[in-house]
Amino acid sequence: MGWWPFSRSSPPPRPLLSEPWRKINSGGKEWVKDYNPQTEGQQLRILLHGLVGAGKSSFINSVRSVLKGRMCINAVVANVSDCCATKKYTTYKFEKESQDTFYPFVLNDMMGLSDTTYRKKRVHVKDIKRALKGHVQNGYTFNADSKLSKDDSYYNPSPSANDKVHILVSVIDANTASQMDDKVLTTIKEIRDEATELGVPQVAILTKIDELCPEIKKDLRNVYKSKKLKETMEKFSKDSGIPMNCIFAVKNYHDETEVNSDTDDLIMSSLMSIINFGNDFLNNKNE
Repeated sequence: MGWWPFSRSSPPPRPLLSEPWRKINSGGKEWVKDYNPQTEGQQLRILLHGLVGAGKSSFINSVRSVLKGRMCINAVVANVSDCCATKKYTTYKFEKESQDTFYPFVLNDMMGLSDTTYRKKRVHVKDIKRALKGHVQNGYTFNADSKLSKDDSYYNPSPSANDKVHILVSVIDANTASQMDDKVLTTIKEIRDEATELGVPQVAILTKIDELCPEIKKDLRNVYKSKKLKETMEKFSKDSGIPMNCIFAVKNYHDETEVNSDTDDLIMSSLMSIINFGNDFLNNKNE
């Protein structure tokens, strides 16, 4: 008789840990709303990049929805996973409750990586490096065949401190994070190398976590109890080189018509960490 790891009467392995392996900061929303850089007039710039369909634009819309307390759509989102809705380098500001007053941070969206940009990844990587340095102006349309030239009208020859990127965020679909193509991982690492050369910190957010794990879909508060998510994050951390404490899980708003506190807390907890890392970079530059 062969040996079986479980008897016929043994229950299957539990998909959830008894205790969460990470805490969600439920006060993240208020912290984000109260955030102010050390230097007056400073604007923290957060650059999002990642694969086509990973959820960059959805994350921007979700952040706006949380801060407004209602569903908002500002960044265009494609409803097809392999379709890139973002073609231009776009800066998104977030208006406060008082009119004509904005939060002191912005999110920048850009064209997602696709099969074309894998084959011509140096073009994409060089454009990201120019964006990190603040040389790319709002509205620039990315071209898979050529990088932004210094003669282009969208090239900013003299970027200010506010034009430069202060933290780079890789947006990754949790369902593909543990089985990424080597070409994709190589491109992500090359982008990280460019950021590292400039001293810009890097983090990653994993989206669509409710599709990855049924227990998370059932109850979002299970997010950091999920064994599947923990294994996925650990595998991605090992493959990409991004430390575990710089990888966050997010459930973007997608088919909801109203905001809810569990989704809000997860988004704002992640954004709080992103802002903190970027703010540390800002303060070190100003010392």
